[in-house]
Amino acid sequence: MAKVFTDANFSDVVAEGLPVVLDFSAAWCGPCQKVGPIIDELATQFEGQVNIGKCDVDENDELPSQYGVRNIPTILFIKNGEVVDKQIGAATKDVLEAKVKALLG
Repeated sequence: MAKVFTDANFSDVVAEGLPVVLDFSAAWCGPCQKVGPIIDELATQFEGQVNIGKCDVDENDELPSQYGVRNIPTILFIKNGEVVDKQIGAATKDVLEAKVKALLG
């Protein structure tokens, strides 16, 4: 299951040193609901290797603003504190899994 990332806890997540997959979403967003279960699957698959979680844009203002998120879902792939890739809009598990594997490479 994916973690819940918030304005309050995200700096601690990055400080852990693992690569991070940050899914910006909202409960009312249809494409977000399609991507959500994939994010959960990837979180289980890559547990201990990558911190994978979701940030609800309706409950958090700072993170979406910090990363310039204008559309959801937006998924950021972060390594060493830097965004190295992103996916805007819904994507298949194969696409997202390849991006996570590239993050580990």
